[in-house]
Amino acid sequence: MAIRIFITGGTFDKEYNEITGQLYFNDTHMHDLLEMGRNKVPVEIRTLMMIDSLEMTAEDRELIVHQCNNCDEDRIVITHGTDTMADTAKVLVQKVKNKTVILTGAMIPIKFGSSDGLFNLGSALAFAQTLSAGVYVAMNGRYFTADNVRKNKQTGMFEEIK
Repeated sequence: MAIRIFITGGTFDKEYNEITGQLYFNDTHMHDLLEMGRNKVPVEIRTLMMIDSLEMTAEDRELIVHQCNNCDEDRIVITHGTDTMADTAKVLVQKVKNKTVILTGAMIPIKFGSSDGLFNLGSALAFAQTLSAGVYVAMNGRYFTADNVRKNKQTGMFEEIK
């Protein structure tokens, strides 16, 4: 069975306006990334929203929960902004059962060319195929359980809480 990929936005899909210097959303880069990574894993992609995770609401998180619970696939990758990824993971672990859900993102936009996003996406797809049911965050080649992860704002890295 295919892996479901849900897109929510975040730095992963941001683009840079060279005139204003601002980051913005246009469309997901997922198809290009999967092609660039020569992905051979069957996937089904759906864009749920294109927002910065700092702007994500409780209603947005409920939409993600609903989509996870109601998709046919039992292995799911969610692209998400890193600032509140751990918050969304904590909601999902309470409300999504019997599925393997991996949240991942990027610290640097894909369009910058030196992004960690492609590596994180590949790791997330691999973890989705191998980890047991549960909710995880996958960043920098590591995975963390939803109840034991945070983004260290000083280092820009994800780490275990305890």
